Amino acid sequence: MKIKDIRTLQSGEIEGKLDNAREELFKLRFQITTGQMSDTSRLTMVKRDIARYLTVLRERQLAAELSAKTEK
Repeated sequence: MKIKDIRTLQSGEIEGKLDNAREELFKLRFQITTGQMSDTSRLTMVKRDIARYLTVLRERQLAAELSAKTEK
């Protein structure tokens, strides 16, 4: 999922997708460990999606903190 698509989502939706991606990452790691998975590129894609979700959530957190400081 691209970052601009993630930015259009609500924070709750992003957190839901983050949970799903973390669960998928766990399953992919399990598949690699047991030798059931030959193509490991999906693992990298899921890690990058997780990083994108966390980045957008952090951006929103910092923006909220900044707006709270300017209101005081």
